[in-house]
This record gives sequence, structure tokens and C-alpha cells, in this order.
Amino acid sequence: MIFLSRKWVILMNSFWIILVHTYLNKLKSKSFIITTMMTVVLVLALTNINNIIEVFDKDGDKLNVAVLDETSQLYEPFKEQVGIINSDITLSLYKGSESVAEKAVEDGEYRGLIIISYNEENLPQATYKAMSIADSSLFMDLQASLQQVKTMMAATQINLTADQLQKLYEPVMLDQIALEEHAKTEEELNQARGLVYILLFIIYFSVIMYASMIATEVATEKSSRVMEILISSVSPIKQMFAKILGIGLLSLTQLAVFLSIGYYSFKQNSESLKEGFFGVYGLGDVPFETIAYAVVFFILGYFLYATLAAFLGSLVSRIEDVQQMITPMTLLIVGGFMIAMFGLGKPDATFITITSYIPFFTPMIMFLRVGMLTLPAWEAYLGIGILIVTIVALAIFGARVYRGGVLMYGKSNSFKDIKKALQLTKNE
Repeated sequence: MIFLSRKWVILMNSFWIILVHTYLNKLKSKSFIITTMMTVVLVLALTNINNIIEVFDKDGDKLNVAVLDETSQLYEPFKEQVGIINSDITLSLYKGSESVAEKAVEDGEYRGLIIISYNEENLPQATYKAMSIADSSLFMDLQASLQQVKTMMAATQINLTADQLQKLYEPVMLDQIALEEHAKTEEELNQARGLVYILLFIIYFSVIMYASMIATEVATEKSSRVMEILISSVSPIKQMFAKILGIGLLSLTQLAVFLSIGYYSFKQNSESLKEGFFGVYGLGDVPFETIAYAVVFFILGYFLYATLAAFLGSLVSRIEDVQQMITPMTLLIVGGFMIAMFGLGKPDATFITITSYIPFFTPMIMFLRVGMLTLPAWEAYLGIGILIVTIVALAIFGARVYRGGVLMYGKSNSFKDIKKALQLTKNE
């Protein structure tokens, strides 16, 4: 009994040694530090995008547009509408000829030239000229402003009053009411859609980044022959899950850094964001149950793909072969992500329901359904059960492949090596 307990302590110690070593080794690596710093810079840039735009706009080109009014009547109403739609646009009435105005645009005095005239129905029409027509936003603002002038003039021609015109353009009231009991309201659906959208991207990028990291870690140890020593002292399943948990902790560390920096940057750049962490990210009114499901499906999705990546990584001896080996796994993740993006608009589609029970798609698509629909609890539990059973089965099978795969060296022959790895495991 004492011997068994000592053996258990030794095995657990070796498990924690590998876990901590994997975590600290990756945490201190140059690639992790550089990737984290680059992402932090990106987060800060996105949360300060308005300030950055203002800095560049202070000394940058102004939205100065010359107006050549051939009607002598439309400049003032046009200028008024432009001011309503975009106050950053400055219009200047040009008195010279069209050719001279074009030369002024070429010399950089104006961003563009708009020539206003009447059509056959005595309504406004215009031509816009600029050095480049790539700036579609400026053109669309000018077009919308001229459209408003044309609408008012057309209304006057057919003797419509201002009240009649307002009624004509007043949006129709169309309320949505769900007859299903406990169905989500439109506001709840928008909140759920935001949370689902965030989680889908987190799962997508986390799995691709960290699963690849696990496969690369295994291949690196194989190439250095460290694996031959490890496999003799630690069982393959403990070794595999020590690496999975170690890199899992690494991913949580990195995500915590990104979310914390994003949270404080958001709060500093907006006076309205004073509702705490979840309020900043638009999740203040989301039910706790939905957030709990988000965490559960994220963790299970990570373990599913991380286990798959670990034993796929054990089949290659060179780091160069890792990406080729895990490509099918990456395509599964991309497929699930694309289906989930489609499901954001039609979460109750039959196709979405069916694919939510396919294990490799379940983390993203079942959560999509749980977050946006009012599902019976058993459907969510069934999805969680399917994931757990798949992870356990994959872990058992993966451990057998892992044990034989780490002893295989030479050029990888893709998935035919799985059979060789299983044969090596049996022969031990």
C-alpha cells in the first residue's frame, strides 16, 4: 500500500513537473513575448482608434470640396444638407471656370470638385471630380446631401407640405413578438449575438494558435530525442495532458492580459463605460447561465482540439511537418467557424441544429444555439456530454498513438503513420 502511494506521488510529481515546465518554458519564450506584445499593441490601437484618427486628422488633408453651381440657386441648400450629414466636409463656392477648378484640385487646394446643374425635370444633378475616386465615403455623403435637396424640390413641385413629406419618409412600425414561452426579446438576442460573436473568435484563434503550439512542442521534443527519456518515466496520457494543461494555462494567461488591457483602455476612452468588466464588453445584462455555457464550451473545445493536436504532433519528427499534419484539424475549425457565422443569422435552421451535435463543431455551434435560442436544458447537456465522451475517447486513442508516435522517427507519411504508431504501442 505504501509502495503504491509512493508510486502515485512520483507519477503526480512528474505530471506537475512537465506541466509547470511546459507553462514556464513557453511563457518565457521569445515568440510568446513578441506575440503578446504585438497583440497588446493591436488591442490598444483598436480601443484608441478615435484618438489615433484625430491625431492624424489634425494636420492631414481637410475635406475641402469646391462647388461649381451652374444653377446659382442650389449651393446654399446643398451646403446646409452637407453640414447635417457630415460636419467635417467644408464646401467652397467656386466662381471660376470648370477647367480652372479642376487645376485647383490637381494642385491639392481641394479634395474634389462637384458641379451642380438642373436636369430636364428641373431637378438637381451633379458630377463629382477628384484625383482619385477611392474615397467612397466622401462621395456617398455628397450624394446623400444632394438627394435630400432633390427630394425637397420634388415635394415642392407636387405641392407636398413639410408635414406630408415627413409622413412619407417616416419609418413603418414593425414590432417583433415571439409567441414561444420564455423566448428571447430582440434586445436579449442582440446581446447574445455579441457574446456568441466574441466567443467564436476567441475559440477560433485560441484553438488554431495553441493547438498548433502543442503539436510543435511535441515535435520539438522528438527532434531533440528528449522524448525517449520522458516516455520511459511518465505514462503517455499523463505526459500528453500535462502539456495540454500547461499550454491551456498559458492561453488563459494571455487572454487575461488582453482582456484586462482592453477593459482599462475602454474605460479611459469612454465616459459612458462605467458598468464594470461585463458592462464594458456589452455583457452586463446577459444571463449568468449564458456566460457559464460560454466558459464550459470554450474549455471543452480547447481540450478537444488540444488532445487531437497532441497526438498528431507525436506522428512527426520534424517541426517542418507539423503544419501539414494538423491541416485537416485546422480545416475542421475553419468549417465550424464558417457554419457558426452563417448561424448567427439563422440559429434555428435545421442545418445548424444537426451540425451542433457533431463533436468537432459542437463547441461553437451548440453555444451559438444556447446563446441565441431558448433551448431545453437537455439539448445543451447532450452537447456537453457528446464533447466529454469524444474527449475521453480521443484521449484514450490519442494516448495509444502518442506512446507509439513519439518513438517514430524519419519522414512523416501523413495519417498512415497512425497505424504504425498503434503497432509500436502493441509491441512494447
